[in-house]
Amino acid sequence: MVWRMVVQRTSIVLAVAFSLAGLLAADVGAMPTQGGHRQSSTVRAASLVSAARAQIGVTRFYDGAYAKLSYPNGDVAQERGVCTDVVIRAYRKAFGYDLQKAVHQDMASHFSAYPKFWGSKAVDANIDHRRVPNLQAFFSRRHARLEVSDAPDAYLPGDLVTQMVSGRLPHIVIVSDRRSADGRRPLIIHNIGAGAKEEDGLFGHPITGHYRYLP
Repeated sequence: MVWRMVVQRTSIVLAVAFSLAGLLAADVGAMPTQGGHRQSSTVRAASLVSAARAQIGVTRFYDGAYAKLSYPNGDVAQERGVCTDVVIRAYRKAFGYDLQKAVHQDMASHFSAYPKFWGSKAVDANIDHRRVPNLQAFFSRRHARLEVSDAPDAYLPGDLVTQMVSGRLPHIVIVSDRRSADGRRPLIIHNIGAGAKEEDGLFGHPITGHYRYLP
């Protein structure tokens, strides 16, 4: 009798153990792997780079004039714009993500968290998202800021890099998935004066910020 009870209890224990093992195996199989996360980010980054590159030959002029924009999804004429417009258009095309709306809403709720270089006393959906320091504040508030580095390989495709041109002009670029002729540096996609271009300029001006934002 005692032996039979021992066998029964052992069978029950084994059955429970196998059931738990099966559940754990099922859970593990359902969870995305770390590699899967990297692949997803890589695909999204590639989409952002592709959306930025698609502006080359379309946006042919640099024009920073203030313009009255529709809201949301407001934009100046496609053939013109500034460095921030490359970024704004890339996020819209790649993800359907409207930085005009996102920045405007965040500034409306947290105005004191944004710079006042222009003497701004209220939000302005026409221009706020087109100013580099505002984008820097927005990406930082989204925990997208990374360390600035002198190592070219620290900058991945789809990353955003801010620079200071001539010591006083803030600039922003999108890191490309292509490399310089010597293979040492990633190219960048930006508009610094002659429309959207893809060129070797990552370290052409002092870097002031590094961001990775894939909403």
